[in-house]
Amino acid sequence: MRYRLEVRLSAADLGSRVVIRWRRPAGDRDEIADVVGVLAAADSTSFTVRKASGELVTIPRDRALAGKTVPAAPRREQGTGTRRRGVAPDRSE
Repeated sequence: MRYRLEVRLSAADLGSRVVIRWRRPAGDRDEIADVVGVLAAADSTSFTVRKASGELVTIPRDRALAGKTVPAAPRREQGTGTRRRGVAPDRSE
């Protein structure tokens, strides 16, 4: 089975959460990397993504292999983290 990589992002996706797979320069060879964040800019030459850390990553369009919008990151539950999912709390008296 073969998959076709395509960049499905445009300026209409500004402000959306996206993932872009791209060829990042790494010394004398290229390295494949993914960046996830909010699309801050998109034009005919590049995409700019703001990662959760606040870092801006600019990706030249000719190095982008695939890109798409993705759902918002899941919210983390607040609390002690001692309750396990699927296990009801002990309510015995």
